[in-house]
Amino acid sequence: MDLIVAADKNWAIGKGGDLIYSIPEDMKFFRRTSLGKTVVMGRKTLESFPGGKPLPKRVNIVLSSNPDYAPEGTVAVHNYAELFAEIAKYPEDEVLLIGGGRLYTDLAKYCRRAYITLIDAETEGVDTFIPNFDELEGWTIESVSEPLEDAGYSFRFATYINSNPAVYS
Repeated sequence: MDLIVAADKNWAIGKGGDLIYSIPEDMKFFRRTSLGKTVVMGRKTLESFPGGKPLPKRVNIVLSSNPDYAPEGTVAVHNYAELFAEIAKYPEDEVLLIGGGRLYTDLAKYCRRAYITLIDAETEGVDTFIPNFDELEGWTIESVSEPLEDAGYSFRFATYINSNPAVYS
């Protein structure tokens, strides 16, 4: 499994259930990277999408502790054991964790690669963060783009590699 996320200087990703930044070039990168793959998300992430609908042209696996939660067009799982059993059905390099904050924190250790849009900005009042991948044990930067500009923000596309991903259990 890999992960994809956009984070600011403080590793913040969200505020009030929404993304902090809307950067068209980052959204294009997300679409290119996730299209045709199996995406893993929490319930709140799914519900933040337009109409609360799953992403088209992808297998959408949604984790919710509510055993009755099973949105149309998704594969619903209700704990990490069910999640690991489900993602084991797909090629490892075709599974992409897309949020939210708690899942990034809990599951980063299982990921092989992290595609992180590093946004050179800070926002007040944020409430959702991811771990600082520059400080996570075993994670190193494989590549980073030159600075890009879009929607008034400067950012870089970075790929981090986990030298020792945990095994699903």
